[in-house]
Amino acid sequence: MQRCAWATDDLLCAYHDTEWGAPLHDDRVLFEFLCLEGAQAGLSWRTVLAKRERYREVFHGFDIARVARMSDRELEKALLDPGIIRNRLKVTATRDNARAALAAIEAHGSLDTYLWSFVEGRPLRNRWKTSAEVPATTAVSDRMSKTLKKDGFRFVGSTICYALMQATGMVNDHLVGCFRHREV
Repeated sequence: MQRCAWATDDLLCAYHDTEWGAPLHDDRVLFEFLCLEGAQAGLSWRTVLAKRERYREVFHGFDIARVARMSDRELEKALLDPGIIRNRLKVTATRDNARAALAAIEAHGSLDTYLWSFVEGRPLRNRWKTSAEVPATTAVSDRMSKTLKKDGFRFVGSTICYALMQATGMVNDHLVGCFRHREV
């Protein structure tokens, strides 16, 4: 079975085979990916993926409203937890992003509608043959990043936005030889 080249171990293969690139429309899970992609900045996705369960515990299952209400004290406690990435800016960005997500939900009806509007509600389908062809950013991720920043989100640079788009199926970047390319 041929996979994308980055799926190199059991954890990454399981993620690749069951989640990555599948169109996602659940606000809570979209928020989770937004936060985790931001936490990954400067690190490997494998590092974040290995800490994902603890992130879910620390950040209330990524319940947007609950994360938005987290106190400074709760965030300070989170910074002591070795089960997550203990970067103060990234940890506080999680609460800030929850607050921005609530505003986006109020304005657009759902986080799903807001985020998927950048691809007009339909996945962009690429036909890359090699990993070298896959971009780190696109004009769409640039636009998404600029808008999210304007709307109060943090850790949402264009590269992070493109990774979010890939992870949540807004763009299909499975290589054409990968068994998942047709599935998603």
